[in-house]
Amino acid sequence: MEIVLLAVLVLALAYIQAPVILWTSAIGVGLVLTSVIGTLSFFTLSIFWLLFIIATLFVFLKNQRQRYFTRPLLKFLYKRMPSISESERIAIESGDVWWEKELFSGRPQWKKLLSMPLPRLTSEEQAFLDNQVETLCNLENDWRIVNDLQNLPEKMWNYLKQERFFGLVIPKEYGGHGFSALAHSTIVTKIATHSLTLAIDMMVPNSLGPGELLLHYGTTEQKEYYLPRLARGEEIPCFALTSPEAGSDAGSITDRGIICYEEYEGKKILGMRLNWTKRYITLAPIATLLGLAFRLYDPENLLGDKVDLGITLCLLPTSHPGVEIGHRHYPLRLAFLNGPTRGQDVFVPLDWIIGGVEKIGQGWKMLMECLSIGRAISLPALSSACGQLCYRATGAYARLRKQFNLPIAQFEGVEEALSHIAGLTYLLESTRLLTAGAVDQNVRPAIASAIAKYHMTEMARKVMDAAMDVHGGHGIQAGPRNFLALAYTAIPVGITVEGANILTRNLIIFGQGVIRCHPYLLKEINLLTEGDNEKNVSLLDPLLLSHLGHVISRIVRCWVSGLTGAHLIFSPVRHPVARYYRQLTRMSSALALLSDISIFLLGGQLKRKERISARLGDILSQLYLASAVLKYFNDQGRPATDLEYIKWCIQTCLADIQIACDDLLHNFPLSWLGKILRWILFPWGPSYHKPQDNLSHCITVPMLELSDLRKRLTQYCYISNHSHDTLQRIETALAQIQQVDPLWKKLKSAVRDSTIPAYEALDTQLQLAVVKKILTEHEKQTLQEFLALYQEIIKVNEFSFDLRSIVT
Repeated sequence: MEIVLLAVLVLALAYIQAPVILWTSAIGVGLVLTSVIGTLSFFTLSIFWLLFIIATLFVFLKNQRQRYFTRPLLKFLYKRMPSISESERIAIESGDVWWEKELFSGRPQWKKLLSMPLPRLTSEEQAFLDNQVETLCNLENDWRIVNDLQNLPEKMWNYLKQERFFGLVIPKEYGGHGFSALAHSTIVTKIATHSLTLAIDMMVPNSLGPGELLLHYGTTEQKEYYLPRLARGEEIPCFALTSPEAGSDAGSITDRGIICYEEYEGKKILGMRLNWTKRYITLAPIATLLGLAFRLYDPENLLGDKVDLGITLCLLPTSHPGVEIGHRHYPLRLAFLNGPTRGQDVFVPLDWIIGGVEKIGQGWKMLMECLSIGRAISLPALSSACGQLCYRATGAYARLRKQFNLPIAQFEGVEEALSHIAGLTYLLESTRLLTAGAVDQNVRPAIASAIAKYHMTEMARKVMDAAMDVHGGHGIQAGPRNFLALAYTAIPVGITVEGANILTRNLIIFGQGVIRCHPYLLKEINLLTEGDNEKNVSLLDPLLLSHLGHVISRIVRCWVSGLTGAHLIFSPVRHPVARYYRQLTRMSSALALLSDISIFLLGGQLKRKERISARLGDILSQLYLASAVLKYFNDQGRPATDLEYIKWCIQTCLADIQIACDDLLHNFPLSWLGKILRWILFPWGPSYHKPQDNLSHCITVPMLELSDLRKRLTQYCYISNHSHDTLQRIETALAQIQQVDPLWKKLKSAVRDSTIPAYEALDTQLQLAVVKKILTEHEKQTLQEFLALYQEIIKVNEFSFDLRSIVT
């Protein structure tokens, strides 16, 4: 019993990560009491006292610890530390850490998340969404944009400029709208539910374009000249980063600039001679203002002693001599403008550098910080648009479309696909709002934006796949009646741009996340890189001691939480979802422990063990996604209608964490250590599973009717006011289905019992139903109108043999 009490004391101190003085005092008192009034043998007590004295001496004899422990460990860790290039260091240090840091801590402060401001549009932003965005979408349908025009029509370009769509985030003082990040994201979302081509052409100048860079880094003169022109659409901007040799590894660009003297406008001035070849540049074919990334060299030391000045950014008019644009790429046969740009020996003044001469060599940092903002807005908005479109349209279609005299939504196979659409759409919208909200809190969410970019584009891919499965043949026939095909075709665009998903998952999310978010790692790395000296040893020593306590605490917390089912963990709410806060805290501790063990075991090799990095990143990502769901649920006032969605989403995230842990530990470099860690994390076996079938059924119900949840979750899905639009027809039919279903059942019942002949045409059957007083004349007319609408909904387009014209 005494041993058990001592063990409980030690576990409790480790669990709460007690300070050293409390550790020594509590255990010392416990041993004294055990020695005085206990029944343990002298031998057992001697072992306990010996361990206690050794631990106490280790903690309090600072000089000896530094000499015999910290210094040798520093040398060991220095050898195992990965080499970090300058571009990697800049990428790691760019942007801000935010809620992700809490998730890495092992003890996230949920109240901090729940107290963050509720994302909300202003009345001005809502009015723009209800008026200008509606008008823009009404100007042309996506089919004509992509297949007939291969470009936005001139009236759309003019309206974009007239209403300053390219200046959404440019402050009002420069002629823009000065909208919030949330408004920017929501506008892109609504436009994308109508036309991805239109959304992409519109969003690029508002994200990673010269405007964003000028806002953050431009000189006063550059801002005052360019920002008003960009806001009014007088300049069409693009930004050229990707080159044939440098795609995902953008830091290795070979495009170059040379500092030199040349004649410009009749004077010999100091400037740059640029040579570049870029590709995949959105809006390049029509751009009037080109943002350019290149590596700048000063071989004649005209600016100083350094030759390689680093990646630099500049702005130059596309009308400038030597600038070549105008050709187009054809990405997946979509119509958004994308193309190459080239330049050979193009001389430009130094004051064309974004931010002026002071920003020479800082281009990579500028790009990384602006990219994190773009990834937090643009691609999450496109992904959420896919979810809202499929939730609203495919759910209604599955309720309307019948096979075997039943709505196809009632078939369990279809219902499974619908549940994926429903649950993932909830996840998508929750994550969009949380991530855009971070930007509005003046956070540049480097890791959160990478998580959102990767997982939201992957979720959009799953949603579109599920929707296509539900629509079947109706989904694969191209034409203006098909509202899925073009969005489905565009999915790989989001997967690829702004950091390919394979790169983002395997290298960025955990690789950048662990260094920036870990409570000790970044400080330790900085000290290790400075080498072995007395100052570094003295600074590193308390860090390592605290880090060791952190690891011990996480081991105990993980094991105790596993044994108790996380019941001892605090939850900030008393609600049916309280258990999910506890389970996510438990998995946060698991992430902290697995990260520390992996880093210590693999050291610099972890940089090349991409599968391990990816799985650890998956744990972090699912914690973030689940956090977004809980935040959204709380912000909405915890409505009872959402409870089944919360359960489905969090259970899905936890199940994915379970899979990531299982795969990581099954493939752990030391198999025996993997088995021990598995026992610590999951002492009773796997803890999490995918949602049960009855829960999946529950979350499909609101998408099959005109429910408040459906309205709220898809409120930014554009529905045309044209009666011939397929989505408008689906909405109209869904509104009538409750009235029509009983009439249809009466008619089919009369056919089954031979009151009305089955061989007669439908119009004849309806007429006979009136004659035999099965239906009234009004009911017959209602049913006829609905069936005509239904036929229009399930109809697909037919084309002439040469595909040049639509027949029906």
